[in-house]
Amino acid sequence: MASPSGSANGGVIGVSNKTSFGKCTVTSKTSTGTITTQPGTRLVETLVVAGGGGSGVGNGGGGGGGGFRQISCISVCGNTPYPITVGGGGVAGVPSCSAGGQGVSSVAGFPSNPITSAGGGGGGTEGPPAPMKEGGDGGSGGGGNGYGSGPPSGPNCQAAGDGNTPSTTPPQGFPGGTGNAGPGSGNYKGGGGGGASEAGENGSAASPKGSGKGGDGSPSTITGSDVTYGGGGGGGGNSPSSVPSGPGGSGGGGTGGMSGGASTTATAGTANTGGGGGGGANSPNTAKAGGSGIVVVKELNKASGVWSM
Repeated sequence: MASPSGSANGGVIGVSNKTSFGKCTVTSKTSTGTITTQPGTRLVETLVVAGGGGSGVGNGGGGGGGGFRQISCISVCGNTPYPITVGGGGVAGVPSCSAGGQGVSSVAGFPSNPITSAGGGGGGTEGPPAPMKEGGDGGSGGGGNGYGSGPPSGPNCQAAGDGNTPSTTPPQGFPGGTGNAGPGSGNYKGGGGGGASEAGENGSAASPKGSGKGGDGSPSTITGSDVTYGGGGGGGGNSPSSVPSGPGGSGGGGTGGMSGGASTTATAGTANTGGGGGGGANSPNTAKAGGSGIVVVKELNKASGVWSM
């Protein structure tokens, strides 16, 4: 005789198993569109990297890396399209006009858990005639410009932008480094943009150091390869000595430009990494754009709970 207290599944107590047969399919989106899940997919993991910030001009700060977020076990329905937004890189600063532009946010639009990563902050820029600008806030913060520090140049215009803005847990990025003027004439060193795993380096007056290095990005193996995303751009500057410009952080950060004793041309952030643009030198006064972001979705093979019996 069956026990009156027995259950339909043989006495095992637990949540009924909801399996996901996603075949570990990986889809990388490098432009805005949709992702349609496999018929058996119920759970996905997603990496969302925003566009990197554009750099500043004239001893400019490096652009901040795009925000980096990787989330697992997001509930979805099978054979269903979901909207994906891939953010573009921030525009380069324009001489006597504007600081580097903030990168554009990337979004994985799953209704059960929408994931947004914020664009990297733009690098600080030198005037005049336009007012000097400090580094901008963002997924990671833009570096500060390397020229003035107070009126009439502007209030604390060497300051760097804050990272992880808006705040997420774990942090989606880190702050940029501050700029530095001096000692001596024509000695200006921009700060590096923040990266997804560390802050940008400050510009340094101490020889032989130069402009700040961009903060390193964060690695991910979601695609099956070990790839780093969200590196900050190196700071630009000018120096009578042969000091280096700021190198970009790992994860697509651009190299800063340097004029004076050394000559280095700034480079842009790498496309589809969310890297920040390298800061512009004093001459030529050319800033660089940030790199575009990316969204990667992995459809999981996964079982949870207990089997019915």
